[in-house]
Amino acid sequence: MNRVFWNRWGLILILLLIFPLTILLPRFGIINPYIDLVLKYIGINIILTVSLNLVNGYMGEFSVGHAGFMAIGAYVASLLTVWLFPRAAGPFLFPVALLAGGVAAGIAGLGIAFPSFRTRGDYLAIVTLAFNMIIKSVLENLDAIGGPRGFMGMEKLTTLWWVYIWVIITVFLARNYVFSNFGRGVLSIREDEIASGLVSVNTRQVKVLTFVFSAFLAGIAGGLFAHELQFINPRSFTILKSTDMLVMVYLGGIGSLGGSILGATVFTVVMEGLRTVLQQIGISQEWRLVVAPLMLILLMIFRPYGIMGLREFRFLIPRKERPEALNEFRKQIHASKGGKEALT
Repeated sequence: MNRVFWNRWGLILILLLIFPLTILLPRFGIINPYIDLVLKYIGINIILTVSLNLVNGYMGEFSVGHAGFMAIGAYVASLLTVWLFPRAAGPFLFPVALLAGGVAAGIAGLGIAFPSFRTRGDYLAIVTLAFNMIIKSVLENLDAIGGPRGFMGMEKLTTLWWVYIWVIITVFLARNYVFSNFGRGVLSIREDEIASGLVSVNTRQVKVLTFVFSAFLAGIAGGLFAHELQFINPRSFTILKSTDMLVMVYLGGIGSLGGSILGATVFTVVMEGLRTVLQQIGISQEWRLVVAPLMLILLMIFRPYGIMGLREFRFLIPRKERPEALNEFRKQIHASKGGKEALT
């Protein structure tokens, strides 16, 4: 009875317990501002990692320009809260700004997906890399939004509980998407695109929609990032930022939502720990930038599927997809077949 109860309601109870803590802990000073900032970064990185894992992990393609979609979401959300929305209504309209940033990033993803998925192989990596560079160059040459100096004036609207809410929404949407009938088409493309087309999977439609959904989530993360720092510039969204996302995906594990959560958490904590260590021993913090590419190289050599590659935490798997449910289904099939054979 207890096992059935926890399987059904355990995750919901845990989320209900964590939610008030995200509001109360920072407000009453139980955690210091630095810990609060690191927790926000972990949440934002989880959203980015889940979004990129949909393309690189579940679909089997290779996108390297995810920072470009993050930049679009960051700038669109920031422009809305600074130029369009009244200051007094900023906290209430913040979700609208985030959604607008996500939609803008999704539209950009749609524009990239149509020409990119006409071909196969590594062309998506080339196109997305060029897209990242184009977005950075465009932002640097738009003086109306600060150009290379960057854009500022945003209120600090990103709070721990807002990050927590968007992490839950992201994981919930991605989980339902992956385990849906449409999501099965995404997995089939990773295994064999030609065979997927032969069994009536509209491979191009699946690729485009997955890529747009991924870009939308990256735009949401960009909006949260911008309203945490209260300052953004094009240099925040270079290929190095995309490399960080790749490291988090392949560290946690491809094709795994639990791996995305784990990879984003471990990577963020390690990088922040390096910042503290290098500062204490008097070495330039620029050496941290060497760690992410080095981690990516080592992962590709020694563990290309990551810590939880192609595996999932139990609580993230729908009940009907869990091993015991599948075994019960197989038993029913065998029983029905045995009954029919007995009648004949």
